[in-house]
Amino acid sequence: MANTINANVSSIMCSYNLVNRTHACENKLLLQGLLKDELDFQGYIVSDWGAQHSTAESANAGLDMAFPFPHLDPVYWGENLTNAISRSGNELVEAVNNTGKPTIVVIHSVGPLILEPIVALRNVVAIIWAGLLGQESGNALVDVLYGDSTPSGKLPYTIATKEADYGTAITNEASDDFREGLYIDYRHFDKEGLEPRYAFGYGLSYTTFDYADLTAFLIEEPATNTLAPGGNTSLYDTIANVSVTIKNTGNRVGAEVAQLYVGLPPSVPDTPAKQLRGFRKRSFQPGEHGTVTFELRRKDLSYWNVTSQEWVMPSGVFNISVGASSRDIRLTNTITID
Repeated sequence: MANTINANVSSIMCSYNLVNRTHACENKLLLQGLLKDELDFQGYIVSDWGAQHSTAESANAGLDMAFPFPHLDPVYWGENLTNAISRSGNELVEAVNNTGKPTIVVIHSVGPLILEPIVALRNVVAIIWAGLLGQESGNALVDVLYGDSTPSGKLPYTIATKEADYGTAITNEASDDFREGLYIDYRHFDKEGLEPRYAFGYGLSYTTFDYADLTAFLIEEPATNTLAPGGNTSLYDTIANVSVTIKNTGNRVGAEVAQLYVGLPPSVPDTPAKQLRGFRKRSFQPGEHGTVTFELRRKDLSYWNVTSQEWVMPSGVFNISVGASSRDIRLTNTITID
């Protein structure tokens, strides 16, 4: 959220859920305290459909605009939506598979689905995870399927072998304590030693890439502690640079999305082993190599201290990892802050 406000977003939508037992769209600590005071948000806050549950309370809490809500029935939300998509989709794929011909499955989904029933089918030879459709979706898919373009997309979430592996579940309850903390998606899989079907950041290509020469070094940048949209301005100062050399070792033009993960020092309480802190996409001709550079901000090397209610940058050794996915780390290094 802070990064979004720092980028000067003009509007933010408050959601349906309760935050600490108060509806988000009438939560003064969230709307006025966090967004408008602490993060200096200069835009307007609008309610989601059906998310406003009061008039004066919402307005006094910081809500600027209401979104009217038409009655929708039946409601496809949460578990109902998941079941509707997965059941119908699996039956369709199975029917095509049973024709005995090689089958390529194209999936349009806003989030991860369990693919084991599809992967197990004998005639399914490929899966294309195509995300949400746009007006050029058909042309793009044909280009990839017929080899005119080399795919370079990477998964923005983990696809598990079974739903229980995520450690959380969709809830329709009025409140959620978020006991998983920071351990969601790949962070949870790393902590529990779980093997995914497809890892966060995973994606195939028609070519191959090698990684070499990982460097990481600190930049002296004194903290200014000035308030601006997004919060303390010093959190967005670049204090470290990381670079890596990538080479296209195949015979096709292709783009690679290199991913930077950071592990905070062990002195930080209850922190994941690694967290995504940047990614860079660059296209390479066959045999071409080049340098990909990441900038690390003070916020990227900090953690939220729940006691002092502020970002704290710890001292110690930070683990720097760069790879092609969260489970395909190619190179590692460290930086030390005294």
